Amino acid sequence: MHAAVVSSFDAVPEYRRFENPVPTGPHDLVVDVLASGLHPRVRSQADGSHYTSTDELPLIPGIDGVGRGADGTLRYFILPDTTRGSMAERTVIDVRRSIVLPADADPIAIAAAMNPAMSSWVALRRRTAFDPASNVLILGATGSAGRMAVQVARLLGAACIVAAGRNESSLAELVELGATSTVLLDMTDDEAAAATARRLGAASADVDVVIDYLWGEPTAAAMVAVVSARADRSRPLTWIEIGSVAGVEAPIPSAVLRASRLQIVGSGQGSVPTADIVAELPALVEAISAGAFAIHARAVPLADVATAWAAPSVGTERVVFTP
Repeated sequence: MHAAVVSSFDAVPEYRRFENPVPTGPHDLVVDVLASGLHPRVRSQADGSHYTSTDELPLIPGIDGVGRGADGTLRYFILPDTTRGSMAERTVIDVRRSIVLPADADPIAIAAAMNPAMSSWVALRRRTAFDPASNVLILGATGSAGRMAVQVARLLGAACIVAAGRNESSLAELVELGATSTVLLDMTDDEAAAATARRLGAASADVDVVIDYLWGEPTAAAMVAVVSARADRSRPLTWIEIGSVAGVEAPIPSAVLRASRLQIVGSGQGSVPTADIVAELPALVEAISAGAFAIHARAVPLADVATAWAAPSVGTERVVFTP
C-alpha cells in the first residue's frame, strides 16, 4: 500500500510504499481509509513535539479518520498512540475506539470537523459541569478549533459567548456563528496589551467557563484581567486549558488563585478516559451531519501530502487527505 511516511522529524512526510497493516488483537480491524484530517495535533505528532511523542521512526502520521471495513461498514475512528497512523490507504483500528457512521455520511466533513469540534465538545461535556445557561469565554477563537468552539458552545446552549482572538476580520465572522461579543487580542506593545486586558476584563467579568487554546503569557494576562473584573469573585470559574499555541508555560500569579474561586483543568489526551470520548462521538457526528457547524474542508490526494503539508495555512481551512 501507499502511505505518508515520516522518516525524519525535521522533514515533511513523503508519499511512498509501506507494508500493509496486520491486525494483532481481538478488537483490531483493518479498514480502507477514506479521509484523514491534517490537524495541528497531527503536525506535532509528525515533528516529534507532542507530549505523547516518542523517537520511533519511521511513522505514518494521522490520529483519526473515516474508514470502511471489509463488510462495507463506514466508521469514524480514533487511533491510539501508534506509529501506524491514518494517513495511509489502509490502517488498523480498535473497533472500541470507533463508531459506525450512517451510510450516507460525508467522510470529508467528518474527518475535517470531528477533531477540532471534539476539543471543546469534550471539554464542556466531560471536564466541567456545564450549565446550558453558562457564559463562556473562548481564547484563541479565530483558529480552526476556536471557531468550532464558538459553534459548539452555541449548540450546547451557552447564554453568552465571548470570542477573543488576534484576527479582526475572523472575529467579525464569529458573530454570525454565535458569538455574542468579541475582543481583539492586541499584544503589539505594553500600551496595546493594557488596553486589551481592560476590554477582555469588561467583556468577560461574568463568564463561568474559559476555553483556552492559547496558554503562555496571553493566558496569564487574561486570567488577571478576568479575575480582577469580577464583581463576585466567589462565583465559580472553570478555566479549561486545551491548546498552547502562545506558549507551553504560563506565569500565573498566585494571587488570582487566592482571590477568586478559580479552577484550572486541562482537557486532552489522558485527562478524559477514551470510553468517555467515544461516548460523545455519536451526538457530535449527528450535529456535523445535520449541518450544525460551518466547516471549511479541502480534500487533497494523499499522493500530494508533501506539497500540502508544506503549504501555508489558508484561514480556518482544514486539509483532509484522501487516498
